Amino acid sequence: MTLRLVTESALNAVYDYHERTKHRLNRYARSLGYMDWANQPGPFRRYEGAPLLRLQPPGDDPHPTYDSLFGDQLPPQPITKESVSRLFYYSLALSAWKQIDNPDGTIHSRWSLRVDPSSGNLHPTEGYLICGPVEGLREKPAVYHYAPREHGLELRRTLDGIPGLPGGAALIGISSIHWREAWKYGERAYRYCQHDCGHAIGAITLSAACLGWRTRMLGDIGTASLSRLLGIDSQEGPEAEHADCLLLLSPEPPGVSPKTLSSLRGSEWLGAPNELSASHHRWPVIEEVSKAAGSSGLTSHEREPLVAFEPPPGRDLSAHRIIRQRRSAVDMDGETSLERDVFFRMLQRAMPQRMPFESLPWAPAVSLALFVHRVTGVHPGLYILVRGKAHEASLREAFRSEFLWEKPGNCPGGLPLYLLVPGDVQDAAQTVSCHQEIAANGVFAAGMLARFDETLKESGPAMYPRLFWETGLIGQVLYLEAEAAGVRATGIGCFFDDVMHRTMGIQAHSWQSLYHFTIGGPVEDPRLRTIDAYSHLS
Repeated sequence: MTLRLVTESALNAVYDYHERTKHRLNRYARSLGYMDWANQPGPFRRYEGAPLLRLQPPGDDPHPTYDSLFGDQLPPQPITKESVSRLFYYSLALSAWKQIDNPDGTIHSRWSLRVDPSSGNLHPTEGYLICGPVEGLREKPAVYHYAPREHGLELRRTLDGIPGLPGGAALIGISSIHWREAWKYGERAYRYCQHDCGHAIGAITLSAACLGWRTRMLGDIGTASLSRLLGIDSQEGPEAEHADCLLLLSPEPPGVSPKTLSSLRGSEWLGAPNELSASHHRWPVIEEVSKAAGSSGLTSHEREPLVAFEPPPGRDLSAHRIIRQRRSAVDMDGETSLERDVFFRMLQRAMPQRMPFESLPWAPAVSLALFVHRVTGVHPGLYILVRGKAHEASLREAFRSEFLWEKPGNCPGGLPLYLLVPGDVQDAAQTVSCHQEIAANGVFAAGMLARFDETLKESGPAMYPRLFWETGLIGQVLYLEAEAAGVRATGIGCFFDDVMHRTMGIQAHSWQSLYHFTIGGPVEDPRLRTIDAYSHLS
């Protein structure tokens, strides 16, 4: 079979999956339809038999400031056991435990939260560290798996060397366990795993920026090679990890050859993956789309230059505190508003010509449809934030002809924000987001629209999950911007895909909505108690 036929077959599988897993007004994407609590997956992957090297959670440090992350690169710190601990503590670690008590004071239920958000708090994402000798870890290069509950590294393999890895650099591998999401969400779960991967990319990139390290995704390493590098290529069944991406963390731009990484030599692999569930319901379509969207390596695209906006005056917010206090709102109060300048700054931070979007090796493919409800000085209505230079003409062609395309008053220069329809759009926001009030009760809600047909046509089916990664990275920035503004955010994976498309006037697959989001004043649950993230270790 020719390469062209293989690619067409894989593209067809991606399109079939995408259509099949849309939520519709008369039916939702296929799932069990009930919660199989007896087989809820364990939230923590461990490699039984692998040595665990504990990391010390760092103390509070007010520096760097949150806004400084978006300016010039900070002075790079060396790779040490302490800096590795900081990297994971502010990206993939536990952030807290939540607990509900019974009237007699006993624990009714307890669950952990993490720095990186996840659909349903199910956390399919796993992280790996590949680095040279680090004092306090190993005297030789090695591959480690990060264990968030213990805040430690499991030694999976010692390497003979990592040729071509720059000095002061490290690699972070990301994989997904699709079963963790499929247990609850069924066939749509593959989408949610990709959202979460994007959030993890954002969390790692921002944590690395605190250490003065730049992050670049090595897009030209294929899925099979990455699986071998992480030692997950022999895993099978519903609980198998699927290789997603590889990130290079370094003070300098990347220079690592994927051919070198795919041929590393070292010791035998240590440890075996623990069992997460006693039994499983298999979703073959997830396995099919995962295989179809696997990558043999993608060509990187030339990036637009980064733009550093001046930090706002009077803000001295600790980056570490903002990162670790991030929470997903479960409800919004329907009253809180934001000032216009705060709203515009959030959108500036979501633009691709800046950190952390420099980590992605492809041109921006996602723009934001915004349902604006309560922003002082900005008329309520439906807006579009055009995140790519090549997007506007395509969006104008795809959208309704009656849209206004007017720049709002006092919008900062260079921010491509346009009013499409003025008026109250709360009902529309709620309807498209599976009738969830949280989309109407926030300050604003967003629908993340991906340039679908053209992107897949140009780069192939492997770009399908990467479109979701870009939406997750945007979501991670918006989460932290909400925290910095004193409000909260939440990602919305449940939305009526084609209702959103009809709202915008989109037909066929020129643009597709892949992720929804909302920001506003949170309503706290008084039943919940917050427990320190690592109190169980002391």
